[in-house]
Amino acid sequence: MATLPQLIEEDIQRLDETLKGFNAQTDATTSLIIDKGGFLIAHAGDDQQFDLTTIGALASGAFMANQTIAGLVNEKNFNSIYQQGEKFSMFVINVDEHCLLAVIFLQQTGVGVVKFYATAAVNRIAESLTRAQARDPQAGLDLSELNATNPQDFFRKKNT
Repeated sequence: MATLPQLIEEDIQRLDETLKGFNAQTDATTSLIIDKGGFLIAHAGDDQQFDLTTIGALASGAFMANQTIAGLVNEKNFNSIYQQGEKFSMFVINVDEHCLLAVIFLQQTGVGVVKFYATAAVNRIAESLTRAQARDPQAGLDLSELNATNPQDFFRKKNT
């Protein structure tokens, strides 16, 4: 079963622009779009300092564990998680039923700024994914079936 629409180069460019704009607004170090299975779809910012593949997988796992906790306290869901560190912090927020936005930012950057701008970024990401899905509702990918370490190359095709 497909969990992501088939993304073409224009979709990835739109996602990249959204992430770059978000990073500029928030002074985030790195932002990632990941599917809920933990696979990296797109990212912007510093990709040398962090193992983004592993961060994507672990951030997804933490978010899904958070959803389980929500159920245990009789909440429908928790929309986001926040991890605060001495040097870096991370904020993960739900985009749609299949994707998350994960943001790594310096500790001195206020989480309020990240949360504030994340709402608009999440809406733009969701719109891009919805537009891609509408282009071909039957097409799509389940990244867990691909078993690829870095699935970004799958999203670099041009629409012909």
